Amino acid sequence: MSTWNKKQISKSEIEELVKKYGVDSLTASIMSRRNIVDGKSILYLMEDDLRFQHSPFSFNTMEDAVDRILDAKDDKAKVLIYGDRDVDGVSATTVLYDCLTSMGIDTQYRLPSGDDAYGLSIQAVDEFAKDYGSLIITVDCGISNNVEIAHAAELGLDVIVVDHHNPPEDLPSPAIIVDAKCEDSGYPFKDISGCAVVYKLVQALRFSQSDFYKQEICLLNVTPINEAYTIDCVKLKNLVPTSKMSETIVSGTIGIMQTRLPEYLSGQQIFVWDKEVTTKLLKDAFGSGVEFNLMDIRPEVAKVIPQVSGLSLLRIKDMSKIAKYGDHPATEIGGFYNIFVTYAQQKLKSTFPEIAAAEEKDLQLVALAALADIMPLKDENRIFVRKGIASMNAGRIRPGLLELMSSLNLLGKRINSTTLSWDVVSNLNAAGRLGHAEYAADLFISKDPAFRETMAQKIIALNVERKKLSVDAWNYAAVQAETSIPLHNNKLCVVIDERINRGVSGILAGRLVSAYKVPAIAVTFVDNNIAVGSMRSCRGYDITVFLDQLADLFINHGGHNFAAGFSFTRDKLSEFERRVKELSSIINLSETNDDVIDLDAEIPESYLTPKLLDVSDRFEPFGEENPELIFMSERLPIVDAIVMGKGEKQHLKLTLGCGKYKWPALFWNEGERLHRDFEKGDKVDILYHIERNTFNGMETPQLILTDIRKSENQGDNK
Repeated sequence: MSTWNKKQISKSEIEELVKKYGVDSLTASIMSRRNIVDGKSILYLMEDDLRFQHSPFSFNTMEDAVDRILDAKDDKAKVLIYGDRDVDGVSATTVLYDCLTSMGIDTQYRLPSGDDAYGLSIQAVDEFAKDYGSLIITVDCGISNNVEIAHAAELGLDVIVVDHHNPPEDLPSPAIIVDAKCEDSGYPFKDISGCAVVYKLVQALRFSQSDFYKQEICLLNVTPINEAYTIDCVKLKNLVPTSKMSETIVSGTIGIMQTRLPEYLSGQQIFVWDKEVTTKLLKDAFGSGVEFNLMDIRPEVAKVIPQVSGLSLLRIKDMSKIAKYGDHPATEIGGFYNIFVTYAQQKLKSTFPEIAAAEEKDLQLVALAALADIMPLKDENRIFVRKGIASMNAGRIRPGLLELMSSLNLLGKRINSTTLSWDVVSNLNAAGRLGHAEYAADLFISKDPAFRETMAQKIIALNVERKKLSVDAWNYAAVQAETSIPLHNNKLCVVIDERINRGVSGILAGRLVSAYKVPAIAVTFVDNNIAVGSMRSCRGYDITVFLDQLADLFINHGGHNFAAGFSFTRDKLSEFERRVKELSSIINLSETNDDVIDLDAEIPESYLTPKLLDVSDRFEPFGEENPELIFMSERLPIVDAIVMGKGEKQHLKLTLGCGKYKWPALFWNEGERLHRDFEKGDKVDILYHIERNTFNGMETPQLILTDIRKSENQGDNK
């Protein structure tokens, strides 16, 4: 029997969250229980504006990547995008292909096909070189392709690696590498998808059309404090701060040459918010003999953002949402920086209106990739997924995705992260798993609606086949899995079977993890001589560390902390098995708490109304590191109860009385509980999340039960 855990929270913390961020007390209590209490975490919970995403030029190598692509454009050179076969890889390929072709660059793309290995291949490099290619851009792969990238260099090809996988100790060279997981990347958030990294590159390429690209700019502001003057400066390049300086001067006590200002401002383009006022304050501080070459940016900003016309920086800094979520007081120079960045971004989109439409299309694929690659739904990933889903629900679904969703009968229904993960991602991934990643790429890239419709149907058919292969793989693995765990110190499950289809080895490994609560390896063979394996993890264990210890056996290997792949030749199989058993003894797994269910909030019967959906919506999207909200309500009467479904898996449908509301409640696969644990007319305590059910175009709220108990006190409610 599960333990229901309701974490105790501080009343003062709840009151502080309500006061500072304007949320209701229920939302504040959920935030507290989920430890969403620091300003940065709350920002990404509350805000959806793209202004809050990280700058693409936070990547230290981004400008190098942009310049190399612009050189390819100027030289009319050929560019090859080499992607991966999964949803993340196909999405990344599509986003970059759309961008480069829109720039007029001669671009082709290539994805692994059939039993091709993961990552850039020697064959692909050779064929592109023979075709007089110039630049290869790997997306969602490449960070481990040291040999292939060195070979490309020998043939005179440049390579840009745009990836998000864990880097090896020795990075591929020579290459421009854009990967947030590299220690010196400069990027503030490590856990974005491969498609998101590509999206950052595309953002940077679009920004290269701006007058501000590569320009060094200094923002300057003077604040009078009694008889002193504080001069704050921020230097920017590509809208990213490169340095800051602050000097406080008492009028008439020091000359400007005795400060750091001359050296700091030398050669700079200096922007101020109000030139007349700023010039006067500088003369008050240093005397009338000092001249500054200042540019008043306020009139230009007002043309793009009219609501700031006439406002002082003092007013603007108080309006700053970013400052609202900071852990320190807002400053005028901070407000200046924020409004300047917003101005530069909006000016670019007003000058090139096609950017906004392209960005919306891109974000739908970035959202898919985040869900498909199980990225944690925190930080800017929340904005990506929320924006992507919002545009889908607004009816602006990008080509390709539109045809697939139509074929899946999803049009007209409210889309959420669960819908995309279970229906859209599963079908798209089937194409790559079964050796036809080009179907998914063609679906997104083709300009022909009839062809896209054909591709959608082919992808759905492949998913049907994938489901059958997954069932077969489980049947092959079941007996071996049970016996392998004791052989691996009860810390690892290993299945090796040639009958497993290579395309479902990752699915099988994931299912083994779910069944046995230990990391799992599934290995099969291709071309009779190459073993191909997938490894999945749980309970906090980093499997890349495990696989690195076997690196000398592998042709290649790599991935994420909890999902990775590898390959080796058949002659190394016995050595692989021996060493895996040996290494399993040092696997360190955290304790499981599968029998404990953490509650987000207790909802009294009178508060169980459709308005609860508004609270749930704020915490969307749900997924990795942000599970669906779990509510508890006690002593609800069962007004009606039926069992649905045929065969072994029967489902329970209840109608629960909640004052003036009657709530439908579903409990999947738990039909046997009726008449065994409770009856119609009983009062029950329930754990649940709330969702919308769409039928014939009508939406109704319903409860999805997680657990249910017959209430101890069956008397009337008082």
